[in-house]
Amino acid sequence: MDPQDINRGERPNILYIESDQHNPAVTGCYGDPVVQTPNLDALAARGVTLSNAYCASPICVPSRMSMLTGRYPHENRVWTNTNILDSAIPTYAHSMGASGYRPIQIGRLHFIGPDQLHGFAERYVGDHSPNYPGSPNPVDHGALEGTAGPARVSLEKSGIGQSAYEIHDEFVTSETVDYLNRLGIRKRSGETIEPFSLSVGLMLPHQPFVARKSDYEKYVGKVQMPRTRDPYSESMHPYFKWWRKRSGIESVTDEEILRCRTAYWALVTRMDEMIGEIVGALKKNGFEDNTMVVYSSDHGEQLGEHDLWWKQTFYEDSAKVPAIISWPNGLPMGRVVPNVINQFDLNATMLDASACDPLPRSHGRSLLNLLRDNQHTSWENIAFSEFCMYPQSEGLPYDTHASPNGTVQRMIRYEKWKLNYYHGMPSQLFNLEEDPYEERDLSDDSTHSSTKDELLSMLLESWDPDLISRDIRRIQNDEKIFSSWAANTNPADNYRWDLKPEMDYLDDEQI
Repeated sequence: MDPQDINRGERPNILYIESDQHNPAVTGCYGDPVVQTPNLDALAARGVTLSNAYCASPICVPSRMSMLTGRYPHENRVWTNTNILDSAIPTYAHSMGASGYRPIQIGRLHFIGPDQLHGFAERYVGDHSPNYPGSPNPVDHGALEGTAGPARVSLEKSGIGQSAYEIHDEFVTSETVDYLNRLGIRKRSGETIEPFSLSVGLMLPHQPFVARKSDYEKYVGKVQMPRTRDPYSESMHPYFKWWRKRSGIESVTDEEILRCRTAYWALVTRMDEMIGEIVGALKKNGFEDNTMVVYSSDHGEQLGEHDLWWKQTFYEDSAKVPAIISWPNGLPMGRVVPNVINQFDLNATMLDASACDPLPRSHGRSLLNLLRDNQHTSWENIAFSEFCMYPQSEGLPYDTHASPNGTVQRMIRYEKWKLNYYHGMPSQLFNLEEDPYEERDLSDDSTHSSTKDELLSMLLESWDPDLISRDIRRIQNDEKIFSSWAANTNPADNYRWDLKPEMDYLDDEQI
């Protein structure tokens, strides 16, 4: 679509807010009676809440790259947190820019490699991590070292204190509010303001499970133990049996569980307050009615459910994401839509609402008609997610939490069913309508064998696990060279926020 053919004054502003590791179940508008999320709840009341949105991968970089491109990780060839998205693949930002917007990014993106924009015209407050795998300038979390990754230490060093990620998000919030205020000043001065496209990336509520005392105290004694427990046993699914042992969570104390969960609820509230500041700036400057605000997260957080932590699973707590869309001039208010969607359908929706060209080869489907009338809109309730990691090869890069021969897994959610495929291991089958907490694996139940076969056929169509395994190994060899180059040449991190080790700490006194 030629932007010259569009009446720009009628196009909406776009504000996309993406947090990190937010389990939607820990949100008031998704049914949590304990957590305080008044700003997200108000956003939902002014718009539409999608209750079955799934990320393309339950880990940061592949999920975010799929959200931007509308392509699955195996099509982007981005599976791990060190994979580099090809700059020739167009993103949501490219389409916005090509159609007359000036796409701006503030905060978390998690781009890897030399291209730190991928279509964004400007970027403020970069990521805290290096731009390049192999960088000789790693992140230093000081007293909380090791707690940002999937390791037992993140459960041990938890409680009251401060996470550097909270500081990062305060900078992001301040920069975003300032950006909107400056637009408002220009608008009030009589200047014609073009519709804006603003993408905001927050780090919270990603672990460390550490929150400031004033937030933590709100939830002491109020957060419950996990609902679904899977005691360690020989009959446990072999992947999770291995994963628990590898990450040191075969046994976690009740004290650790409650401390981490209390901190997480506190971090969600802190994130919500920052979102409130941003949305408040929209209203203050007269942009609220014609701004499409979209909130989501890159993946969820297990929080001890199924006795698992962090992400890296296809259970609902990890693979499902929040998805709230508010646009007073264009969408109904207070509606909850239960249809199954892929997260990158949000990408297609923002492009459709702003009259931008759809992305070539994107699988994203615009949600506009569904959001306006889900009772009479045809929609296929299907979503996919995949989780693939390097094998452990001597002398080559690999994730310390990937199984020795690599990890190649995929999930399909279709209508009420979910099938989790683990290459070389048994699959899992759940009826989410009857078993929403995934406590009864039906994969060995002969009465559901035809359903399992049908889902497996759909999952493997255009997704070849053996081909992916070979492709991952090739990329692993490529990354060895790239990482060694970065380690020796120390390329500049052009977009990096300065995380200081003293920003991370635990208080001496704990509750």
